[in-house]
Amino acid sequence: MKPKKQRKFRENAPFHIRGKFLRAHLSEELSKKYGKRSARLRKGDRVKLMKGQFKGKTGKVEDINTKKAKAYINGVEYQKKEGTKLKYPVAISNLMITELELNDKRRQGSIKRK
Repeated sequence: MKPKKQRKFRENAPFHIRGKFLRAHLSEELSKKYGKRSARLRKGDRVKLMKGQFKGKTGKVEDINTKKAKAYINGVEYQKKEGTKLKYPVAISNLMITELELNDKRRQGSIKRK
C-alpha cells in the first residue's frame, strides 16, 4: 500500500480502531510472563522511553491523547523561554511498558488471555 493511504487511514480512523494504535511493547520479563509482545497503554502504567531526547527515562503515564496517539509521562517535560514547564507528548511507539497497572478486572483478563 502507498504510504499516503496509510497516513490517511490513521488520520481518519474511528476511535474503536484508534485504540489499536495505542499499543506499546512490553519489557522482556513482562513479555515472558504473559506470553504477549505488546499491550494497550493505560494511565498508571510505568514506561521507559526508548527513543528521542528523553531516551532512557522512566516514569508513570499521566495522560493519553487518543486523537494524536501520544502519551504524557510524569517527569518528561520541557521548559518554554518564559520559564513555564509543559508536558512533552511522546509517541506511543517509542515507549516500552515496564510495569502494568492491573487494578481493573477487565484489563487483567485481556492481559492473561492468550
